[in-house]
Amino acid sequence: MKRFVPSIGAAALVLLLPACAEEPAPRETARAAPAELATVDSATAEVPLTLPAQLYVEHDAVVAARSSGVVGAIGVDLGTRVGAGQLLARLESTDQEIALARARTALANAERNMARQRTLAEIGGVTRAEAEEVEFALEQARLALRQAQRDFELTRIVAPFAGVVTARLARVQRLVGEGDTLFRITAERPLLASVRIPEGAPVDVRRGATAVVADVRGATAPARVLRVSPAIDPASGTREAVLAVAPGPEDAGLVPGASVSVRLGAERRRVVSVPSDGVDSAGYALVWERDRTTLRAVTLGAQLGDGRVEVLSGLAPGERVVPAAAR
Repeated sequence: MKRFVPSIGAAALVLLLPACAEEPAPRETARAAPAELATVDSATAEVPLTLPAQLYVEHDAVVAARSSGVVGAIGVDLGTRVGAGQLLARLESTDQEIALARARTALANAERNMARQRTLAEIGGVTRAEAEEVEFALEQARLALRQAQRDFELTRIVAPFAGVVTARLARVQRLVGEGDTLFRITAERPLLASVRIPEGAPVDVRRGATAVVADVRGATAPARVLRVSPAIDPASGTREAVLAVAPGPEDAGLVPGASVSVRLGAERRRVVSVPSDGVDSAGYALVWERDRTTLRAVTLGAQLGDGRVEVLSGLAPGERVVPAAAR
């Protein structure tokens, strides 16, 4: 009878298994906290009412073709500053020019007939019906000339007001139809901002009240309230206020369409605050939690003084952040 003899490999495996089972698992070591941490706090402070807005201008229009035709020439490009009535482009106008010349000739002939009729009327050589017919022909010739002049003018695409070309869709030798968009003209100033003021806001916003407009880079410019709606919108519980940015060197970086925040008056309220160096310029903070740092997006509000800034979202009281000096 054959006996089973275990191999050396099998025996080694049996010996190794207890050793593996007895080896302790590696323990996770806690990371040491940075030497300096800034604490997020809450405080009562007088800060301005901050509302989001988007800058716009009163004059912002699409310039469309007023008649059908082929684009013959273009006189401006994207970014060109134009004056009111300046020629932007023109359609091919040979047919309109011919019609205009015919209308002028017809009017000149009708005026000569009218002059002869008056001469004959002095000697009684025309009847009343003949005189009325000549007068009617003259009036028709005048209307035809006005129509021909209008048709010719419609081939000229002009700026409706002073501004800058913010879009150009016109192309030379392209056939366009009446109503096709060719350009967009946007006035550069004055810059306006519309905000919705909550019904319960303690700030009294009236016409003429001053405010500050700040863009995403932190640049600020003074503004003034132009008008305020006398009624509250029942759907949103807010009322609209329109502000005008004061022209000057401060508004140099502000352009129509830019997202801004409008700071109105001041109200006493409880706010969340953090040291200014706890949030970087890109709006991120290193939050110390569970023995490690976490990058978190933070939305800041008004400056509170003493090196602290208001936190609108992203941080809660009691949390700790790593200041710039300790990173």
